[in-house]
Amino acid sequence: MAKNERFEKIYSQGTLTVTQIWVDKETGVNYLYHMDGYSGGLTPLLDREGKPVISPVYYGDSGRS
Repeated sequence: MAKNERFEKIYSQGTLTVTQIWVDKETGVNYLYHMDGYSGGLTPLLDREGKPVISPVYYGDSGRS
């Protein structure tokens, strides 16, 4: 597993039908991934106003947040 992976899985539900939430650690944008059988899809996770859900981004030792 790479040390500096860009995406982090923060939620997972199901085994055959899978729903997951992934966070882009560089931008904080959350993505919804859904897989059922041989098909799947990825889309930005939106709030009720239609704007992307953005998590706080931490830059470690650089002091930026």
